[in-house]
Amino acid sequence: MSEVRIAAEQRTEFGKGAARKIRRSDKVPAVLYGHGIDPKHLTLPGHEVLLALRTPNVLIHLKGDDVDELALPKGVQRDPIKGFVEHVDLLLVRRGEKVTVEIPVTTVGDVNPDGLLDQQLVSIAVEAEATHIPTGVEVDVEGLEVGTAITAAQLRLPQGATLAADPEAVVLHVINKPVEAPAEEEAAEGEVAAVGEAAEAPAAE
Repeated sequence: MSEVRIAAEQRTEFGKGAARKIRRSDKVPAVLYGHGIDPKHLTLPGHEVLLALRTPNVLIHLKGDDVDELALPKGVQRDPIKGFVEHVDLLLVRRGEKVTVEIPVTTVGDVNPDGLLDQQLVSIAVEAEATHIPTGVEVDVEGLEVGTAITAAQLRLPQGATLAADPEAVVLHVINKPVEAPAEEEAAEGEVAAVGEAAEAPAAE
């Protein structure tokens, strides 16, 4: 995983008014915490933050204004309508230390034609070195038969990552495709026939 370098400024004004002022200048208020330090209140460039957050578990190198730290996003507040970033909580990390993160679970291939893939978990918790967090885990579902289930313990995690979730948790399974009940089909056919007979019946004199 590559690092994204973002300029950081120390923030001394707080409250909703100060936060609105920061956002009006296309910047984002943030808080850096962890490792027993007093939280650091920062201001970050909005566009760079928005781009960085497109990568899950992005490692951010905060640099400038008495700040030179590595951090992982742990909480992101966005505008519910426009989608821009309103605030970011950042967890301080050190090179070499292990962190627990959620990584996305994706599938490749197609299950047996008689079945339907039901994915229960779209992400899974793993432990990995802070500067080598995997981007995700891939599951090959090609040809899986109905009734097959894959648990967290069966995932082939990227090198250097260990499972931090319940190993028995079902990630995905293959279920029968839903079919229309015969009774419903017959009822529908009966309604069509009744409509046809009514249309053909001679008008009363």
